[in-house]
Amino acid sequence: MSGFDPERYEEACAVYAGADCVLDETALKQCYDRMAIEISDQLADRDPVIMCVMLGGLQPTAEITKRLAFPFEFDYLHATRYRGDTDGGELVWKVSPGIRLADRHVLIIDDILDEGHTLAAILRAIEAQGAASVRTAMLLQKDHDRREPGMNADILGSPVEDRYVFGAGMDYKGYFRQLPAVYAVGRGG
Repeated sequence: MSGFDPERYEEACAVYAGADCVLDETALKQCYDRMAIEISDQLADRDPVIMCVMLGGLQPTAEITKRLAFPFEFDYLHATRYRGDTDGGELVWKVSPGIRLADRHVLIIDDILDEGHTLAAILRAIEAQGAASVRTAMLLQKDHDRREPGMNADILGSPVEDRYVFGAGMDYKGYFRQLPAVYAVGRGG
């Protein structure tokens, strides 16, 4: 999206004003702490590549990786189905991983696992590069039965009800990724 859209801006402000906090700042920090412990237990001695899925995974990745006390290489990728909207469409690859992943242990960190279409495509691409193993760490996983078969987070911060959520890296039409808590669009919105 480009250019200031006053209607979209006002809509985002109204949605935030009527939103329900579903994971407060304290609970969110506890999720990051638990996830970092699990990641350390699984990967500390494996010389992993930690892969941030942009843009939503940026905040969770920053929070989780600053809690890790072992060496790892870091990279990112950018694959999206949303492009500033609230409904997913066709997958678009904006940036592919830059580090050679053959024979490496890879951890993918992202903000949320919903239906799993984006994650499935990312996993296929990384596995095709010959990674020794691929694990996923998702801050949130929506609680529903629409997920692609077999798509679940290996390391999960928290389940969340099946509502549109934002904050902690997730956006509402491009806004509010920076919030230190997770909010759901109000039931009337």
